Amino acid sequence: MPDSGGAGKRTSSPGQGIMILDRIAGARKAKISALRELFWLNTPMTAFAPEQYKETLIFLATAGVVVPLFRRLKFSPVLGFLGAGVLLGPYGLGALARQVGWLAPFALDNVEQIAPVAEFGVVFLLFMIGLELSWQRLAIIGRLVFGLGALQVFGSAAALGALALILGESPTSAAILGFALALSSTAIVIPVLAEAKRLGTTAGRTIFAVLLFQDLMVAPLLFMVAMLGMRGGGLGMAVVSFLVPALTGLSVIVLGGRLVMRPLFRHVAAAGSTEFFMAACLLVVIGTGVLTAASGLSMGLGAFIAGILLAETEYRREIEVTIEPFKGLLLGLFFVSIGASLDLSHIFSAPLMAFGLALCIILVKFYVNWLAGRIARLPVRVSTEAALMLAPGGEFAFVIVTAAVAAKAMPAGAGAEAMIAVTLSIFAVPFLGALAKRLARRPAASEPAALLEPGLDGPAPDAIIVGFGRVGQLVGHMLHAHAFRYLAVDTDPSW
Repeated sequence: MPDSGGAGKRTSSPGQGIMILDRIAGARKAKISALRELFWLNTPMTAFAPEQYKETLIFLATAGVVVPLFRRLKFSPVLGFLGAGVLLGPYGLGALARQVGWLAPFALDNVEQIAPVAEFGVVFLLFMIGLELSWQRLAIIGRLVFGLGALQVFGSAAALGALALILGESPTSAAILGFALALSSTAIVIPVLAEAKRLGTTAGRTIFAVLLFQDLMVAPLLFMVAMLGMRGGGLGMAVVSFLVPALTGLSVIVLGGRLVMRPLFRHVAAAGSTEFFMAACLLVVIGTGVLTAASGLSMGLGAFIAGILLAETEYRREIEVTIEPFKGLLLGLFFVSIGASLDLSHIFSAPLMAFGLALCIILVKFYVNWLAGRIARLPVRVSTEAALMLAPGGEFAFVIVTAAVAAKAMPAGAGAEAMIAVTLSIFAVPFLGALAKRLARRPAASEPAALLEPGLDGPAPDAIIVGFGRVGQLVGHMLHAHAFRYLAVDTDPSW
C-alpha cells in the first residue's frame, strides 16, 4: 500500500531521467552542429584532383623554359611555343602516354579546354596594336588597307580557288577554300615583326594594313559561308540579320567608347589603385571583344577599336604596361594550342601531300602578294618582305573551314587536308621572317638617317635626343654615322 503521507510528493522514474539527459545531449549536439556549419566542417571536402591543373602547369613550365632558351639561341619564341605544342599535344607526347602511363602528366590531352582562353591572345594583341594607332594614322594607311589589302585577299582567293578547282573540288568548296587560304596569321606575323623591330618600318606598316583588311573580311566571309550552305531562299532576311547586329555593335563601341572610356579611366586613376586600373583595362578589352562577337563580328575587331579609342587618351602608356604581360602569356598559349592541334598521323600517312599543299599555298600567295605590292607602287624590297610574311596561312582559316564543313558547303576530307596544310605553313612564318629581315637589311643603313619631322608618320626612331644644342648635335652626328634614326626635340626652332 502506498504511504498516504507521501501523496503530495512528486516522484521521478528512471525513464524520466534518461529523457532529461537525452534533451541535454540533443542541445549540445545542436550547438556543435551549428559550430561545425559556421566553420564549414559539415561541408564534404572534395578530393584534390591534380589533373585539373595539369594544362596550366604544363603551359607555365613551357613558357619558363621556351622563352629564355630560344632568346639565348636567337630564335623566335613563337617557333618554340609551336614546337612545344606539337611535342606535348595529343598527337605527340599524348599519343605515347596512352601506351606509357608515366608520360601522361606531361602531355596536353584536352586542347579544347584551353582553346577559348588561348583565343584571347589574338584579342589582346589587336588591342595593343590599336593603342599604337589613332584615327589620324588609320586614315593615312587607309589606302593600303582597302587598296593593297583588297588586291591581296581577292587575288590570292582567285588563284587558290582556281587551283582547288583543278584538284577536283566543287565550285562552292573551291571558293571557300580560296578565301580561307588567302588569309594570313595576324597572331604570329605581328609578334615576329615586333621582335625583329620591323613593325615600324614601311614594310611593317604595309603588312599590318593588309592584315587589318583581312581581319575586317572575316565576318563577311563567315556570312558568305552561311549563304553558300543555305538551301532555299531567305537571302534578304539573312543579310539584314547580319548587318543590323554588326552595325549596332560597332556603333555602341565607337560612340559609347568616346563617351565612357575617358571618364571611366579618370575615375579609376583618381582612386590610386593598381588593381582597379588593371580590372578596368581587362573590362574594356574583354567587354568590347564579347560585344563584337555577340554582334557577329570577330572579338579582335572590337578590341582593336577600343585600343584606337584609348590611344587618344592620357592613359595610353599605363594601359599598355598593364596589358603587356597578359598579351604575352595568352599569345604563347595560343601558339601552343595551334601546335597541339597538328595531327601528326595524317602527315605521316601522306607526307608528300601535306607538305606539298603547304608549300603550294606559300608559293602562290607569295607571287600574288608581290604582284599586288608592285601594282600598289611599293618598292621592290617592301613588296618582297610583305609577300614573304603574308604567304603562309592564318588562324582564321580554321574558323572559316570549320564553319563550311558544319554548313555542308565543303567535304570534311577537304577541310581536314586544308587545315593541316595551313598549320604547316604557319610553322614557316618565323623562318620567312628571318629571311625577310636578311633581305631588307635595315633600309636606314643605306639611306641617310634624316631628322624626323614632328608628326611625320615614319618608322619609329632608335633614339630620342632631348636638347639639340652643341652636345645634342654631337650625339646626333654619332648616331647618324652608325645609321641610327633619331628624333631631336628642342625648344629653339633655329636648330
